[in-house]
Amino acid sequence: MWLKPEEVLLKNALKLWVTQKSSCYFVLQRRRGHGEGGGRLTGRLVGALDAVLDSSARVAPFRILLQVPGSQVYSPIACGATLEEINRHWDWLEQNLLHTLSVFDNKEDIASFVKGKVKALIAEETSSRLAEQEEEPEKFREALVKFEARFNFPEAEKLVTYYSCCCWKGRVPRQGWLYLSINHLCFYSFFLGKELKLVIPWVDIQKLERTSNVFLTDTIRITTQNKERDFSTFLNLDEVFKIMEQLADVTLRRLLDNEVFDLDPDLQEPSQITKRDLEARAQNEFFRAFFRLPRKEKLHAVADCSLWTPFSRCHTAGRIFSSDSYICFASREDGCCNVVLPLREVVSIEKMEDTSLLPNPIIVSIRSKMAFQFIELKDRENLVEGLLLRLKQVHANHPVHYETSPSDDDMASPVFYSTSICTDKFGDLEMVSSQSSKEREEKSPLPHPEPLTAVFQQSGSQSPDSHLSREQIKISLWNDHFVEYGRTVCMFRTEKIRKLVAMGIPESLRGRLWLLFSDAVTDLASHPGYYGNLVEQSLGRCCLVTEEIERDLHRSLPEHPAFQNETGIAALRRVLTAYAHRNPKIGYCQSMNILTSVLLLYAKEEEAFWLLVAVCERMLPDYFNHRVIGAQVDQSVFEELIKEHLPELAEHMSDLSALASISLSWFLTLFLSIMPLESAVNVVDCFFYDGIKAIFQLGLAVLEANAEELCSSRDDGQALMILSRFLDHIKNEDSPGPPIGSHHAFFSDDQEPYPVTDIADLIRDSYEKFGNQSVEQIEHLRCKHRIRVLQGHEDTTKQNVLRVVIPEVSILPEDLEELYDLFKRAHMMSCYWEHHRPIALRHDPSRPYAEQYRIDARQFAHLFQLVSPWTCGAHTEILAERIFRLLDDNVDQLIEFKAFISCLDIMYNGEMNEKIKLLYRLHIPPALTENDRDSQSPLKNPLLSTSRPLVLGKPNGDTIDYQKQLKQMIKDLAKEKDKTEKELPKMSQREFIQFCKTLYSMFHEDPEENDLYQAIATVTTLLLQIGEVGQRGSSSGSCSQECEEPQASAPPEQDSVFAEAGKSPQAFPETEGDWTVSLEHILASLLTEQSLVNFFEKPLNIKSKLENAKVNQYSLKVLEMSHPPQPELKLNNNL
Repeated sequence: MWLKPEEVLLKNALKLWVTQKSSCYFVLQRRRGHGEGGGRLTGRLVGALDAVLDSSARVAPFRILLQVPGSQVYSPIACGATLEEINRHWDWLEQNLLHTLSVFDNKEDIASFVKGKVKALIAEETSSRLAEQEEEPEKFREALVKFEARFNFPEAEKLVTYYSCCCWKGRVPRQGWLYLSINHLCFYSFFLGKELKLVIPWVDIQKLERTSNVFLTDTIRITTQNKERDFSTFLNLDEVFKIMEQLADVTLRRLLDNEVFDLDPDLQEPSQITKRDLEARAQNEFFRAFFRLPRKEKLHAVADCSLWTPFSRCHTAGRIFSSDSYICFASREDGCCNVVLPLREVVSIEKMEDTSLLPNPIIVSIRSKMAFQFIELKDRENLVEGLLLRLKQVHANHPVHYETSPSDDDMASPVFYSTSICTDKFGDLEMVSSQSSKEREEKSPLPHPEPLTAVFQQSGSQSPDSHLSREQIKISLWNDHFVEYGRTVCMFRTEKIRKLVAMGIPESLRGRLWLLFSDAVTDLASHPGYYGNLVEQSLGRCCLVTEEIERDLHRSLPEHPAFQNETGIAALRRVLTAYAHRNPKIGYCQSMNILTSVLLLYAKEEEAFWLLVAVCERMLPDYFNHRVIGAQVDQSVFEELIKEHLPELAEHMSDLSALASISLSWFLTLFLSIMPLESAVNVVDCFFYDGIKAIFQLGLAVLEANAEELCSSRDDGQALMILSRFLDHIKNEDSPGPPIGSHHAFFSDDQEPYPVTDIADLIRDSYEKFGNQSVEQIEHLRCKHRIRVLQGHEDTTKQNVLRVVIPEVSILPEDLEELYDLFKRAHMMSCYWEHHRPIALRHDPSRPYAEQYRIDARQFAHLFQLVSPWTCGAHTEILAERIFRLLDDNVDQLIEFKAFISCLDIMYNGEMNEKIKLLYRLHIPPALTENDRDSQSPLKNPLLSTSRPLVLGKPNGDTIDYQKQLKQMIKDLAKEKDKTEKELPKMSQREFIQFCKTLYSMFHEDPEENDLYQAIATVTTLLLQIGEVGQRGSSSGSCSQECEEPQASAPPEQDSVFAEAGKSPQAFPETEGDWTVSLEHILASLLTEQSLVNFFEKPLNIKSKLENAKVNQYSLKVLEMSHPPQPELKLNNNL
């Protein structure tokens, strides 16, 4: 155990301790009298002393000291009761600390660093022990308080766990604490008077991997867009990395992969995620992947045990897994023996008498009259109790009844089956079908009752006798295997059955064994009538999916006679349409037609449907969706496997993405589209037994067989030719039918015969050379590469959005990138801490690129405050609300990045008239509403008398007559105005007051504030007079306008605004019209003041705003979360 460092003098302890190992900074010592073979007097005395001491005062026989070179003072930092224990501490110090200390120049710094690290390890060990005993131990609460104080996140940011570690900054390590929360990875260090805070959102992490650097053999490297961070010296690096991996995976899938979000309810409540939950989720993911069970299946218990295996006549050690609907067993030795027991197949679970030979045994009996004996179960009582409870629930959901043979007088062994289930027999395999033949006859349209190969028997084989004899030999081998290992889904799955599968399943048994290996048979039996109902509901409907299906029906195995007539085409149509109706999230994807065609060849129509369900929803997760994320992840995994197993090929083909694009169809169609059918079905056999592992290893075998040619290839096109020709010449010598035409015959060279490869040999090579990949390794690689794939999609989205926006704005591309990151982060922060947001506000990857990230009014207000040059003090928030209403064209309370940038570009780079026009639009509907927070009531009386001339005095005594100047400016603006541009409505008095208030707010704290205030006061006076003149003019002309036809607009020389300016107010009637001014009036008036022109035309620097925004975006959001907005107050200031 680690010890709190306390200084000791070594010279006083030399007689009691013997040095076993030493290094520059550490000494491992053994207590005299322990582990000595001889009988020295000193050792005996020390040993006797330790023996008579009280246990609390006894000294551990081994210890490790910290020594600073040149000093007689040492500090014990670890002790151990055994040599193995102390050696583990010594090895940890050598691997994690010894090389690190060489970077320090000061000896005191070395001692301080090591002591601080050891104290942190002691605290971590204590918290780990407490966490095992209590859900929220005191130490965790202390860490939570520190986490909240140091990083000031909202309460919704839940801390999951924390660790002591070092963060490397260049070649210098910083000792501190790593905090892992639901949305962020945080590091805090206070060392040698310097504070370091690091916050990395999980969604920004592009790569998470274990690596090594110059000083340490094992570190965790976090890669973001611009930086790499290394963390090391963890007490248990494996545990830390797994938790990090889980948190990154959960957060990225929750926030970036919305197509999967709804499928995994555990991810929908991030505030409930704990460290134990993450560990349980990792175990659950492995369990479902290993046994290829439905996603909804939840693991309840895992226990070490031994299973009686009659074929080996002994108990096989392994683990038992208990979930909602299954009992599973996996041997400790990989591939030795696996068992899958659906609870609907189980008749009883019983405890047997505990004996020395059979400790803690239980017997699980299934309805095919087999029994499985498990022993050495430590917590047998709780396990059996849970199993019986779930067994009862399964039977309640699927009602069963029992039959007994009429010849049995007493209670016979029950045969358990579901209602509406009939038993069919095919060869020696007993299967279940979910609809009786009578029910099938009543269905319309009629599902095809047999596999298509049974109807469309092919002829023309050159040596039918030899092929049939091989087929019979295979059937005989399988029948012998069934007798010994079982013939149902509950069979013992061993290495022997894998070898039989690799040889190729007999055609007569292929469809039935696919059902068993994939456990689609359980779905089939559990849903009687389900497929028939789907067919009835889905057929006859016309939509985009059905159109895609119809287009691909005749492209599905067109060379096979089964799909050259309406029988096969109709069956294919029904299965694909029914599945699209069942799972609209997937609907229909290309390659599903080829896979379904092959399933229909070897399975009945309803069985083919459930096989398709098994493939799409659990064996190839996330393959068949909008972005085919699962297939891309596996392509990325395949690239890494190529680098690991075929390094020479990887070195030659530096860009493995070309190979990945070629091999994509291998994974999507399980080699069915690029290999002769009679050979490809053997690959499908292996896939249904071993899952995606079979495709990985076969892909590696194909590349290895062509490695020499690929290394000499000149380009990607030639590499494609090499692989296509090889795959086209893979034959199946054991196939009883004739060879089916190849998809890639045009790649073959007819002049030179190409060597033929037998599929059985290729599969055997794949198992022998590349079959060592375990499910756990593959799932780990998938988790690792899913991060890269999702971030790759994010980069693609970003680049596509920027490519559209860059030509339309003047903001520099590098600044646009930073603005996009700020825009996305604003969206993400609301996702972090506002969990009850409507689903419409979430990231939706199925939408067009520009619409994937959108922000609402509150998010926009925060972003506007950070990056806009139009900051107006307290008025900023009100201005932001108006801009948001203006940009929200479709009134869905959300805006896209393009709209945000177009507005920001006008503020920073627009000409003065564009900026004034934008400000003008912000103060008329729809931006300004009647319920606007800063809304003012209209003026009841005129502010200025219209008898006052449009002549203003200057401080030096001069006067300026604005009448002619304004008149000419309005003429020029009218000429320049685009005729196609829609004319903006005129501004009312209330709207004009708000416009002026905004301008006054914008000038606040400007260096030219006084000049700007004077200028805007002048312009405001002018515009108020213009508005009053227009008001009186409109009221005087109202009577005549009612009686006359509308006339053409007056010539420019006759400007009514100025023509009436010099008249006496008595000339106007008492009735007044509406007070209004136009955009042209406002712009012309503003142009008369040079200080205003300078203000709106001065160059603005966005970079300083961006730097400030990156620093303060989080703090502004936290401030808003801690002080929620108050209810809106309506202002009622009468002027």
